[in-house]
Amino acid sequence: MRKSVLSAVIATGALLISGQVLAYGAGDIYTRVGIAKVAPKDDNGTLAGTLDTDVQDDNGFAFTLGYRFHDKLGVELLAAEPFDHDIKLNGSNIASTEHLPPTLTLQYYPLGGTAARVQPYVGAGINYTLFMDEELEGGPELELENSWGAAGQLGVDLLIDEHWALNAAAWYLDIDTDVELGGSDIGEVEIDPLVVMAGFSFRF
Repeated sequence: MRKSVLSAVIATGALLISGQVLAYGAGDIYTRVGIAKVAPKDDNGTLAGTLDTDVQDDNGFAFTLGYRFHDKLGVELLAAEPFDHDIKLNGSNIASTEHLPPTLTLQYYPLGGTAARVQPYVGAGINYTLFMDEELEGGPELELENSWGAAGQLGVDLLIDEHWALNAAAWYLDIDTDVELGGSDIGEVEIDPLVVMAGFSFRF
């Protein structure tokens, strides 16, 4: 009789513990929303052998959608409104482009779940950058090729309650694009930006 009661208590306890793990970890769907700054690296390359290229920073609205399929593991997709970058050639601001940088990362949460008030995470994955609306003042048609590259991520959630948190995150994106001017290849631009976002996180 005692063994039966003990077995029942152990089974109930295990069920409750597994339920808490599910409630505070695996199975979470979440979104993060904020303002992001895209800051390309310095010295973005030389085009046509003579044009020193400098891609300027831009700010905009960004958001993510994520799913935590394990207590310490999840996936997240970064999306945003198009970022508009001025491009300096030999110091003159005469070109521009817009781009969208959807980025998919696999994330690791070292503390697991959301029981801790401070929830750091790291991620690694892949970025696809779509360029559009390229312009060059007084010149022939400018075209930047879409690109694939690696991505790295650091972030932290500061929990407010069961659903809401303050969020800060940063991504490094490997963005290298071939450039054509009037249909001729004139070189490659290495943008490789740091993307920093601050905002809110909501867990459904």
